[in-house]
Amino acid sequence: MDRLETISEQRLHGGLQGFYRHRSEACDGPMRFAVYQPPRAARQPCPVLYFLAGLTCSEETATIKAGAQRLAAELGLVLVMPDTSPRDTGFDGATGDWEFGEGAGFYVDASQAPWSSRFRMHSYVVDELPQLIATQFPVDTSLSGICGHSMGGHGALTMALKHPGRYRSVSAFAPIVAPSQVPWGHKALPRYLGDDPAAWADYDACELVRRRVFPGTILIDQGEADPFLDTQLKPELFDQACAEAGQPLLLRRHIGYDHSYWFIASFIDDHLRHHARALGVA
Repeated sequence: MDRLETISEQRLHGGLQGFYRHRSEACDGPMRFAVYQPPRAARQPCPVLYFLAGLTCSEETATIKAGAQRLAAELGLVLVMPDTSPRDTGFDGATGDWEFGEGAGFYVDASQAPWSSRFRMHSYVVDELPQLIATQFPVDTSLSGICGHSMGGHGALTMALKHPGRYRSVSAFAPIVAPSQVPWGHKALPRYLGDDPAAWADYDACELVRRRVFPGTILIDQGEADPFLDTQLKPELFDQACAEAGQPLLLRRHIGYDHSYWFIASFIDDHLRHHARALGVA
């Protein structure tokens, strides 16, 4: 990894909100991410929570819209918000469709050309980015949690289920829990991973939880007025899979809430406290 470039840094709730760029080996090009350091980080290493954004989003989206920094400052949580894909790839078909390509990496390691050379977001988020964070920021890498929204909720669930020793806590807002069974997944997964459904299952939370449960309660919040609820999200499928696997799950449904960051901002404090308890700082 090349050196870390600071794009900007501002004081916020007594801590420091920064935006950064570096050259990623996993994604073979520049990647951006945001980090919030709470006041406590000036004195000691702190637990770290990764937040994965959804389709069309970037490292700026949750950083600006979720309103997570105020309570993170109080709890002493470092927040890390990566971009959702590599950018400026030049690949045919990588732009122009909000459901696929740049801004829509689906947090998989693509196996199909040309995507396999750049779209390796799973390895980037699970391995490369935490290594960089550990060397550049005051974090306790043994205390890591992961959260996400929509496509990012899919990423958070699959990463926690595939690497339960890496994360002590996991939560999601309106996640895509069964991409193998919904239109968003049917569009993206074959192009990234090929036509074999067995490859898709490696990035499907409903399939993964049947293989191995996460050692802790998974928290999911879902708005009942979400326009994607019945066609793309289908939380009932994950609820059923968790029940069959014996996975502790707290699935909360909220009347009147949609898919937007107004929904996330309404319940982000609950998620931060969920992670803080699991990370031992609540």
